[in-house]
Amino acid sequence: MTLYEDLKWRGLIKDVAGEESDLQKVLDGKPFAFYWGTDPTADSLHLGHYSSLCMAKRLGNAGHHPILLCGGATGRIGDPRPTAEREIISEEAVNNNIEGIRNQIKSLVPTAELVDNYDWWKDRSFLNTLRDIGKYISLNYMLDKDIIRRRLETGITFAEFSYMLLQGYDFVHLCEDKNCIMQVAGSDQWGNITTGVELIHKMLNKTAYAFTMPLILDPTGKKFGKSEGNALWLDKNKTTPYAIYQYLINSDDSKVLEYLKVFTFLPKEKIEEVYTQQMEHPETRIAQKTLAYEVVKDIHGKEEADNAVMVSQKLFAGDFKGLSVSDIKSGMKGVPTFKYTDELPLIDMLVNNKIASSKREAREFITGNAISVNGEIVSDEAKVISKDMAIGGEIIIIRRGKKKYFIAEI
Repeated sequence: MTLYEDLKWRGLIKDVAGEESDLQKVLDGKPFAFYWGTDPTADSLHLGHYSSLCMAKRLGNAGHHPILLCGGATGRIGDPRPTAEREIISEEAVNNNIEGIRNQIKSLVPTAELVDNYDWWKDRSFLNTLRDIGKYISLNYMLDKDIIRRRLETGITFAEFSYMLLQGYDFVHLCEDKNCIMQVAGSDQWGNITTGVELIHKMLNKTAYAFTMPLILDPTGKKFGKSEGNALWLDKNKTTPYAIYQYLINSDDSKVLEYLKVFTFLPKEKIEEVYTQQMEHPETRIAQKTLAYEVVKDIHGKEEADNAVMVSQKLFAGDFKGLSVSDIKSGMKGVPTFKYTDELPLIDMLVNNKIASSKREAREFITGNAISVNGEIVSDEAKVISKDMAIGGEIIIIRRGKKKYFIAEI
C-alpha cells in the first residue's frame, strides 16, 4: 500500500483541510516537512500522546521530515479545554517539562527535528502580533470554532481565545523557516490547525496541508491511555513498562483491532492474521498480547517488552519471586487490599481481615492447602505472618483457592 492507503486503512485520517485528493498526492509524493506539536504541561509525554508519535514515525519512515514542536510559548497560556481554563504553570516548570519531553522525543522519534515556539515568540511585541497576525483573522472566524463556541457558554479568557492565533502563526513560521507544508494533530485541534492553513494562505500566499487523527477512546468513551483518572506516562520512572503492558493487555475485544492499527507498526497482513486468530480463539487474547508487546517494545525496547511478558506469566502462575512491588501492584490492580500492622498467626490474620468468615472456615482453607502466602502454600494455622515476610518490605500476598487474592500492605 502507499502511505496514504495505509493511513486510511488504519483509520488515521479524519478531517482534511482542502481536498483529500490533494492530501493524497502530497503524502505519496516527494519528501516534505511536517509538524506535530504538544504543550509542556508535564515533564513526560503519556500514552495518550502515543498515536501522534506513531504518526510522526509513520511519515518519517516514508521519507518525510518530522518537526516536533514543544510549545514553550503556547504552554505558558494553555489550549482552551472544553469545560474550564487550564491552570497556569510557572516558567521554571515549563522549562523543566520541555527538557523532559525533548529527551523522550529524541529516543522515540530519532529522525525528528525539535523546535520550541518560545524561540520566535519571546521577542515579538503585543502590538506587532495584533498588526502582523491578528488583522488576517476575523472575529467571526474565531467565534465559529467549535471549542470557542462551547466555552462561550461558561466563559473564556482573552488569553485562551487568542491561543489559536499563536498556534496558527507557529505554522506560518515553520513554513517560512523550515519549508514545513503540513500539520498533523488530534481532531480536537481542528480549529487551531485550520487557522494556520488560513494564515499561510493570507500571509504567504502559499498552500499548506493539514489533517487530523480521530481521538482514540476506550469503550466507555474515556481517552485512551488514562487509568482511573491517571495518565500512563512514557517515562518508566513514573509508569513502569509493565503497567503499560498490563493496561493494553486488558484492552476490550471491541477495540483491540483499532488499537493494533493505530498503535503498532505491524503490516496489514500481520494484523489481520492476529485478529483472525483472536476471533477463532478469543480465550488466548493473542490480539491484546500482541498489542501490549509491540507498544512496550517500541517505547521502551525489546528487553523491557520481554520482561513485561515474563512478569505477566509469573503473576498468572502465582510466582512472585524476583518481581518488583510496582509490577505486582500493576498486575494485581483491583485486588482487595488491607493495612497490616500486626504479627498474627495465619488463622487470626485470615479472620481479622475477612479472608475467611470464621476460624472454622479458615481451618478448612488451611488444612485443604487452599491458602498460600507470597506464592507458598502454608498449612500451619499457627504460623505467624510477620512484617519481615513482606515483598520489598511493602506487601504480603495471600491467595485463597485458585484465583482469590488479597494484598496486605505493611
